[in-house]
Amino acid sequence: MDSLQERIAGEITLSETPGSTMKKWRELFGISQIELAKLLKISTSTISDYEGNRRASPGAGVIKRFINALFSIDAQRGGEVVRNLQKFNSANEEPFYSIRDFSAPISGIDFARIIDAKIVANPSYLDTMKLFGYTLLDSLRVILEISPAEYPRLFGTTNERAFIFDQVSTGRSPMVVVRVAPIKPRLVVIQNLDAVDKLAVKISQIEHIPLLTTKLSSEEIKVRLGNL
Repeated sequence: MDSLQERIAGEITLSETPGSTMKKWRELFGISQIELAKLLKISTSTISDYEGNRRASPGAGVIKRFINALFSIDAQRGGEVVRNLQKFNSANEEPFYSIRDFSAPISGIDFARIIDAKIVANPSYLDTMKLFGYTLLDSLRVILEISPAEYPRLFGTTNERAFIFDQVSTGRSPMVVVRVAPIKPRLVVIQNLDAVDKLAVKISQIEHIPLLTTKLSSEEIKVRLGNL
């Protein structure tokens, strides 16, 4: 296995719910249960049982076959997912998230206005929502470098906050992370994206989390929200 495969294998092995972790990676690669089952020569119900944590924790052999299948299908499609992930699959000292709290809470509507955001899903929740801060995140590095135990650190003192994701290609990966995480932000913003992945929109609707996009840079967002 290369370093990225080892990282995925380690995350699955160490997870308290390995099936849910396998589901996260399958969805991040954009692979259906049917595609995966066909390559692995098993039934879709078997995959569903693993992902629903209804089967015993997968052994090393199952995890290896699972990861090889993800990489094989991605390679057949041109290898874009693996290329994007490998760019960020190296440890470094640079922070990949920044937490800021407001001196006073602001409404979801005001937050969206300040960052020139376009509302993609769940606009009705913004009227009554109060945000106490935001967290700027590098999407791929959150996926690759933060463990489930460390995830609560991204919320600072409260989960009444917005998550703003940078380094996003379709919007799928940050919303999959939000979907499987035990704690949810109140609002998600994706930077510099013209078209949002349909699965990302669907997840935001299921989780009742407003999904927004903005063309502002991270620095401009910090300046505008820093004036509050």
